[in-house]
Amino acid sequence: MLRLPRPLRSAFKEPFGTVYTDTEGLLDAAGRPVIAVGDVVTAHLLRAGTTPDVAVVDGRTKREAVSTETASALEALPEGKTVTNPAGELSEALLRALREAVDAAEPRVLDVDGEEDLATLPAVVVAPDGASVVYGQPDEGMVLVRVTPETRAEMVELLTQFEGDADAALSLLGHARADADHDTDDGDDAE
Repeated sequence: MLRLPRPLRSAFKEPFGTVYTDTEGLLDAAGRPVIAVGDVVTAHLLRAGTTPDVAVVDGRTKREAVSTETASALEALPEGKTVTNPAGELSEALLRALREAVDAAEPRVLDVDGEEDLATLPAVVVAPDGASVVYGQPDEGMVLVRVTPETRAEMVELLTQFEGDADAALSLLGHARADADHDTDDGDDAE
């Protein structure tokens, strides 16, 4: 549905939120629900006694299979729903499953066949204000993104720069592109 264009890759070098190396500190700062994107981050949360409300995992870290220790920690997760998502892309299946998972009353796991790295963006878009999206920043730690109208707008702006049908993707996430337009501050909501 959406593909990350090569020139936009540099936008992902810097963390989108605060970097934590201490899981307890991260959890103290996190709002609910907690959406974890990545196997290592999810394993850290589980070891700290917190099951994420949504976990998006793919069995890999830094393009390699996760360690035995991480895989063992992930065994505590409930059975997941398998979704296909190619590397460098956001598939319709992933976007639909992510929205369903965030809306669910009980913890959900999305087992990605492919790559889950870009799921942070739609997770912030679909999550309610006050929620937290946590993902790994390689060799730095865990990034906590608090979901606010501002962080959501930032992710929407990035998604609209992807190749593909951004309007349809945002619609799947329950977010119309007009919601993020900066020229609608005249107070007139009529369309």
